[in-house]
Parts: sequence; structure tokens; C-alpha cells
Amino acid sequence: MRVLGIETSCDETGVALFDSATNALVHALHSQVKLHSAYGGVVPELASRDHVRNLAPLIRDVLDRAGCERRDIDAIAVTAGPGLAGALLVGCGVAGAMGYALHKPVVAVHHLEGHVLSPLLTASPPSFPFVCLLVSGGHTQLLHVRAPGQYVLLGETLDDAAGEAFDKTAQMLGLGYPGGPEVSRLAQFGIAGALRLPRPMMDSGTLDVSFSGLKTAVSNVVRRAGNLCEQVRADIAREFVDALVEVLTAKCLLALERTQLSQLVVAGGVGANVQLRSSLDAALASRGGRVFYPPAELCTDNGAMIAYAGYVRLTQLGECTEAASAVPLKVRPRWDLCDLQGGSLSSPTERRTVGA
Repeated sequence: MRVLGIETSCDETGVALFDSATNALVHALHSQVKLHSAYGGVVPELASRDHVRNLAPLIRDVLDRAGCERRDIDAIAVTAGPGLAGALLVGCGVAGAMGYALHKPVVAVHHLEGHVLSPLLTASPPSFPFVCLLVSGGHTQLLHVRAPGQYVLLGETLDDAAGEAFDKTAQMLGLGYPGGPEVSRLAQFGIAGALRLPRPMMDSGTLDVSFSGLKTAVSNVVRRAGNLCEQVRADIAREFVDALVEVLTAKCLLALERTQLSQLVVAGGVGANVQLRSSLDAALASRGGRVFYPPAELCTDNGAMIAYAGYVRLTQLGECTEAASAVPLKVRPRWDLCDLQGGSLSSPTERRTVGA
């Protein structure tokens, strides 16, 4: 089965073609970082217009490099949410139009499920079940992934996601956008222990996290310091990264202990952070476990994970779709994993039982 994947949920335009017969994957990605960097964050209207400009050329590029005609596509998978409404409408509009014109089925994919399943595209994928740390600009969650479509929410952020905390810390330190890579780079020059920031909810006994207090603590340090020299900025970045990584590592180990599993999947853009990877790799290795990551180029939003998630929904979860009609696909800017058709998430009682 050849599945075309389309991703336009936020500030990356991603297209990919997944061929299940050969496991071949051709993908292309256009990043909007330069477009939004002047504003210090994503401007929704600019994001939507940029998707319009780049989506069709990317589709042509992927199909040409795959040696595939449009009529050879068996299905189209597209991110329907969560994300920016206008950006989602661009991808769903193109996917719906292609499906209608080609008489091909179109499957609406949940963006986060794409991230969760993305490590299965590696040469040595994890086996089910596993614990997944989903950590990105807008989401920080710990999931017990029993099988495709079967997810138990163990814990999540109560306020800011890890990626948001990175971006806000970068702004306070006068760094560029996106903040994650900039803060991580600067932290390498910081002196460990030069200052002390809190480790929020480290000893809460739950698998939830909170980074709002950590962000506030950084703000207080910056305000008290006044004019920051380069070394002080590096020291603050180092302590911020150390605190965030320490909390996430501790929560992952607790999640594995409570689920009695030894496999951890890390997905989402923050999963590319070198300090987080180093900490998790060392912690799991000392306990006889293993950490799995998506390929480096698939850590951020991309069409490959959407194509693969669509393939899984069509084949393994028995999701039935008809050839797309002229009725536009519904976008869902806010879409919980528990609302997935064919999927499941824990009830509040189950979540307390597993994650308490």
C-alpha cells in the first residue's frame, strides 16, 4: 500500500510517501523557522499562507523522487488536529481535493499519534508495549502504549510544555527562535551548580510535570542579575536544562517502574535535545532498559509520521474510509487522544491507578 502523508499542523509543511511493500519512504519538509523568527513565535496567518505556497510543490517533489504517479497512490493521510485551525485547513483541503479527484480514501490522522508511532519507522523499532515520552513545543505527556490505538495517559504537564519553557527561557536570555536548540547550545558552556533552580514536582509521587515555576525562577534570576554577561547567561541555561532534564528523566523512570516495562520511546521535537538523550540513555542502560527515538530528521513535525500513522489506521486498526467526497474534511484544532476512533485512553480511574 502506498500512502501519501500530509502534515500542516503548525510551522512545518511535511509531505511523504510510504510504501508498505518495500518499507520505502520518501519525504520532504519545509520549515518556517526563518519566517517566524522575527516575531519570536509562530504567527498563525503567516503559517497558513506559507503552507499554501509550499504544499503543492512538495507533493510533486515527493512523487517525482519516488517515481510514483498520483494515480498510483492507494490512500492519503492528513493531519486533522490538533494544531492551528488555518494551517490544518490547508492540508485537509488539499488532501480532500486529491482524494475526490483520484477516488482514493482519505484518513484523518491525529498529530500526536503520528509522533508516538514515528520510532516504528527505524531499522530497529520498539515492540509493544512501551512507555512513550511525548515532548514537544505544545505537549508533554507520558503514555503507556499497549498497541497501535491503545494509549493510557500516565501523566502530563499541568501548565507549560517543555518546549514552551525552552522558548520562553530563550527569550529571557536574549536568544533566537526556536529556543530549544539555542538554550541547549548555550548550556554546554555553563558551569554546573553555578546557581540552583527548582525541580518542580520531582517528589510529587505522580507522573505529572509542571514547568511554569521553573520558567518563573529563571525570570527572577535574570531580573536580579540585571545586565547578563555571556558566562552568566550560559550558567542560567545550563541550570535550566539540567533541571528540566532531571525532572523528565525521573518521571520516565517512575513510569517504567509502575508499568513494569523496560522500553521507552521518546518522540517530539524536544526529544532531539542532546542533554535529554544523554540522561535517558544512561539511566535506562543502568537498569537494563533501552530508549528508542525517531530518526533525527523525523523528530520535528513531518509528513512521514502522518503517512505511517495513516497506514496503521487503515490496515492494523481496520479503520474504514470511503473515497473522499466533495464535503471538506473536518479539522480539530483541539483533539484529545481519547477521542480517537478505534483508539482508547485510560479513564480517570485507570489513570490514577497506573500513574498514582
